[in-house]
Amino acid sequence: MVIDALKNSAATEKLHSAFKQVFDYVKTHDLAKFDLGRIELDGERLYINIAEVQGKEKNEAVLETHNNYIDIQFPLNGEEIYAWESRSLLVHPRQVYNAKEDITFYTDKAALYFKLTPGKFAVFFPEDGHAPCIGQGKIKKAIAKVRIEESKIDHDR
Repeated sequence: MVIDALKNSAATEKLHSAFKQVFDYVKTHDLAKFDLGRIELDGERLYINIAEVQGKEKNEAVLETHNNYIDIQFPLNGEEIYAWESRSLLVHPRQVYNAKEDITFYTDKAALYFKLTPGKFAVFFPEDGHAPCIGQGKIKKAIAKVRIEESKIDHDR
């Protein structure tokens, strides 16, 4: 997982060949003014979802993991709290892996909580269990989905 300010994205951009494209787009567009929906950057390889969700309490948050995509999450209004736990320690799946949605949910509890505000971001890799959308009121956010190479995916985790 990476947590940082958008102005410091240069170091994070080196972690994946598509990251720079995401950060350049986010820095040059006011995503808070965008309508909800999907922004195509490179088909299924790279896209951004603009979403607005109702914030939830910590005890309602559910940890999730992804096998095929890296999430880069950017709060666009107010603050959003995230929960985190290492995927290697998640042992209680709530349901089997949903390949269509690329998601597994867990009933395990998080080890860490942190808060992001506009101008900051979090990168969640497949080994990062995360529970977003903790907070009050409506939370508008951008979620970049970055496809990882098949050879790097460990489906047995």
